[in-house]
Amino acid sequence: MNKQLFFLRMLLSSLLRRRSRLLVALLAVGLGATLLSGLVTLYKDVPRQLGREFRSYGANLVITSDSTHPLTVALAEQAAALVPQDKLIGHSSCRYENIRINELPFMASGCELEQLRKTAPYWQVDGQWPQAGEVLLGQQVAASLGAFAGDVLELALTARGAQEPRTFKVAGLLKTGSAEEKFVYLPLSELLSLTSDERVDITEFSIQAGEQELGTLAQTMRESTGQHVRLVRRVTHSEVTVLSKLKALVYIVTVVVLVLTMVCVATTMVAVVAERRREIGLRKALGASDRGIFAEFMGESVLLGLGGGVLGAVLGYLFADAVSEQVFGRPVQVNVWLSLVTVLLSIVVTALSCVVPVKSASRVDPAQVLRGE
Repeated sequence: MNKQLFFLRMLLSSLLRRRSRLLVALLAVGLGATLLSGLVTLYKDVPRQLGREFRSYGANLVITSDSTHPLTVALAEQAAALVPQDKLIGHSSCRYENIRINELPFMASGCELEQLRKTAPYWQVDGQWPQAGEVLLGQQVAASLGAFAGDVLELALTARGAQEPRTFKVAGLLKTGSAEEKFVYLPLSELLSLTSDERVDITEFSIQAGEQELGTLAQTMRESTGQHVRLVRRVTHSEVTVLSKLKALVYIVTVVVLVLTMVCVATTMVAVVAERRREIGLRKALGASDRGIFAEFMGESVLLGLGGGVLGAVLGYLFADAVSEQVFGRPVQVNVWLSLVTVLLSIVVTALSCVVPVKSASRVDPAQVLRGE
């Protein structure tokens, strides 16, 4: 049996003989590693989850038409091509026109409705989303007209040069609790067919990105299209604020967990050293060196940290996955590097916690111990 294998066997034997006390330290390291791994996993994955949740509150970047260079669908598509596809939730171009329905004035919005469902997922539609030849009435418009899903209305633009009135079927009613209920919505192609040009008034983007990245994208779009591009500060600032507070919370909890873990492990190792005082004295009397005793105790602490780290990495992922499923309804992504860092940090924390108790063990005077002092 070589020296390394004998040393490992001696460490395992020592741990097993004092398993009740060292089990407490193992549980402390495991619990600390579980909380650390779970919180950091959530910290790394929550921005992605929260980004998707914030996207349900509407667009976070908009392009509006420049007075000298009208915005068109082609320019909007050119801008959309600049956004990484894995970050683009959706983009919708809209055109606004004054219309008359049954001789009553309203405002119509022609939109790319399939994309609008991605940029405004909070909209509640009683009925169906409109197809060709159909419209979606805001709740207030429907109340003014006394209209319901399935009714047929005659719609005409009030602008000069507009085409003759056309009939549209009401596909559904829109409920948002805000200004959107004052509009009549129809497919953008339908509204453009009633006008004499192809311009649009606004293009809204829902992009899963931070404020700094959005600012860079806005500048790139501005240079590429020559249009007015701006961020929706209300949405982007709220997202940054929430994530900043989350980071601060994770930092604080992580520090508290590490300190408590070190205190628990250090307390346990002090008790172990006190129990083994006579054994240490006898071994030193037989010729054991301070370095050898220090190496043995530190070896035990490394094994303790390794076991607790592996246990914590597994339980931490399960903890983070359960929290993510309950809060966001989606699992977290497995992060192998984070698991390795958790195990390594557990070993380092456990070793540092044992330095003071182990140094006291190496300073035991064998003569005093053998005399029973």
